[in-house]
Amino acid sequence: MSKPTRTDPADPTRDLAFDILCGVVEHRRMLETTLERSSVRDPRDRASAHRLAATTLRHMGSMTELLQPLLRREPPAPVRCALLMGVAQLRHLGTPPHAAVGTIVSLLRRRGLAPFAGLANAVLRRVAREGDTLAEGLDPERLDVPPWLWTSWRGRARSIAEGLYREAPLDLTMKPDVAAPEGGEILPNGSVRFTAGTRVVELPGFEEGHFWVQDAAASMPARLLAPQAGQRIVDLCAAPGGKTAQLAAAGADVISVERDAGRVERLHENLRRLKLDATCVTADAEKWRPDSPVDAVLLDAPCSATGTFRRHPDVLWVKRPRDVTSLAEGQDKLIDAAHDMLRPDGVLLYAVCSLQDEEGPQRVEAALTRGWELLPFSPEELSAMPKARTKEGYFRTHPGMWQEFGGMDGFFAARLRKV
Repeated sequence: MSKPTRTDPADPTRDLAFDILCGVVEHRRMLETTLERSSVRDPRDRASAHRLAATTLRHMGSMTELLQPLLRREPPAPVRCALLMGVAQLRHLGTPPHAAVGTIVSLLRRRGLAPFAGLANAVLRRVAREGDTLAEGLDPERLDVPPWLWTSWRGRARSIAEGLYREAPLDLTMKPDVAAPEGGEILPNGSVRFTAGTRVVELPGFEEGHFWVQDAAASMPARLLAPQAGQRIVDLCAAPGGKTAQLAAAGADVISVERDAGRVERLHENLRRLKLDATCVTADAEKWRPDSPVDAVLLDAPCSATGTFRRHPDVLWVKRPRDVTSLAEGQDKLIDAAHDMLRPDGVLLYAVCSLQDEEGPQRVEAALTRGWELLPFSPEELSAMPKARTKEGYFRTHPGMWQEFGGMDGFFAARLRKV
């Protein structure tokens, strides 16, 4: 790529969105990684860039298909990213055509891609004029999910994909006996939901530590473990600490284990704000062991995170099948480590924010051959989310569920007893 030119005015929002998209498409770099590294510090520019990039990623497959008849040959990846940003502005963000086209032409000039400015001008003007016609016959839900994921989700794929186009709301878990901030909707499972874009730090009670951010589905594993006061419970892979907070708020004696020292510090900070106590340990959960057996282990294992695509649409385009295979191996090792930590008849609550069978049911089925017994969740335990209970007694959600409330993340959980 040639050196950037200085002939066009700076546009931090689109420059950052462009960097995010190129990171995803060219380098399989997660959106948040580019945001963290960016020199753009203005919160409004960062929020606008995030929205533009996320919208582009949500519709990337169908917009790519829409562009195909307008391109005689495949453009370089950065040019395609810029074109997709332009289509997203025209088709999904309501940007006036002159602004949508002009900002992308200016972006290409600014980023040393001036030879493609004419192409972008012509293509995006056609999309502005003929977009509805070009989109006829397309199947967005099918196109906006990579084929390997669509196939892996089998009969659930279309209902799962329904959750892709809605921004995730803000869900809170409240400390016991604390009133929810005004304006929130109390969900059937007890979470409190605010509209997407709500700034949690501005809600009454944040500084006092009355609540923490936690998707409704993510709040369920700790609820299903049903912690009791005085129980010794290990929370593995614990940061940023939402589940640790749930366990500690119930009165359990919690040991939170996290490998990354920076994430442990974030866990400490969150617990300090919430005025909750837990023993935080910086260690590899596969190797660490408590000084004596514990009553229960909560393992929210590292996973592909495909269930979080409402808030992280980049995950659809960054992850690959081989990632799932590698992660499954690590999940087995963590399940075995939890077995070593528990007293006889102790309970493991295994969870992943993944939609992949390889990381959910298949890991449990494998564990049942290695000294575990399944304790199915009862209909009463999942009365707040009856559709989340599978015939095996697992907990399983996906982003297309609870559309009447605004959706939820995809999660899998199972309860196992050491035998």
